Amino acid sequence: MPNPNPLTVDAGPFGSVAVTGQVSGIGALQSHATHAGGIGNQDGFVDLSNAQVEIQTTQGPVQFYVQAGAYSLPSLGSSYLQATKATDQLFGPVPVAYVKGVITPELTVMAGLLPTLVGAESTFTFQNINIERGLLWNQEPAISRGVQINYAHGPFSAAVSLNDGYYSGKLNWLSGTLGYAIDSSNSISFVGAGSLSRNDKLSVATPVAQNNSSIFNFIYSHASGPLTITPYLQYSHVGRDDQLGINRSADTYGGAVLVKYALNTEWSLGARAEYLKTTGGTCGADADCTPTNLLYGTKSDAWSLTVTPTYQKGVFFARGELSYTRIGNLEAGLGFGRDYAQRDQVRALVETGILF
Repeated sequence: MPNPNPLTVDAGPFGSVAVTGQVSGIGALQSHATHAGGIGNQDGFVDLSNAQVEIQTTQGPVQFYVQAGAYSLPSLGSSYLQATKATDQLFGPVPVAYVKGVITPELTVMAGLLPTLVGAESTFTFQNINIERGLLWNQEPAISRGVQINYAHGPFSAAVSLNDGYYSGKLNWLSGTLGYAIDSSNSISFVGAGSLSRNDKLSVATPVAQNNSSIFNFIYSHASGPLTITPYLQYSHVGRDDQLGINRSADTYGGAVLVKYALNTEWSLGARAEYLKTTGGTCGADADCTPTNLLYGTKSDAWSLTVTPTYQKGVFFARGELSYTRIGNLEAGLGFGRDYAQRDQVRALVETGILF
């Protein structure tokens, strides 16, 4: 939970400005590390997970939000990228920053570096019930540059965004979400996003196949007393595009359940279970074809279980995590371990720090 009493300063024409932040470290032990270089491929490692500050306003017709600093983005089923490299190779030292215009109490417009509308998990460790993001999150865009229009009235909410998808720098993605609050405890939302044109950008943050795809979610959320439960479904499609080297179309189908239970005012327990499968992408006997791999090879699948107990008192927090990832139909050379042939991986993590 964020600090309920953040530092505020009088910024003259900007009004009251709130300043919050996070400083936290992470330690991990894991089985079947690849040992291919970098601390994320070692049996154990210690690193910085957050050293960030947020500056924002929440009143007036023009508001702003800026998040700056260093971060790492640990996720299941993939090698850990240490904070210095993640900050440099992913979204830079200012990953989120936007201006928001309040047209009416129901209608707002945002422009800048925006959190994605896709999925049920947020990007940074301190924003989630688990330390690591999940397998479904690995298929989703995280932060995009663009513009977004938001509308909310009564139980209905909607947003639409023109953005650059997987941080490609080209405004050729259209994203949208439609939500409905059934009552004070239950809500549903539909999310759809996809590329409108071809884009050959390739980087750590911009995989070519996913950046030329479309992705959809159905998300249900229930919050009552100490329990919050969020099951959601996900589907994505990558179409064939020989000019981009995508010689076969491919799809992913997945589902996850996120659960948080507050044991008391200081202790809570988070958990996640998920399954993801990919289909298509195979070349058969075509020697000139490159398979389209979205997971651990064409027609591969994987599932994971994660448990995360958390202690927080004031601005201090500490949490542990145990996760298990299992690959089903593994393609040779795309698994875990030194020989990339292992089907499973266990991780034990600890994260601790302050939220000021």
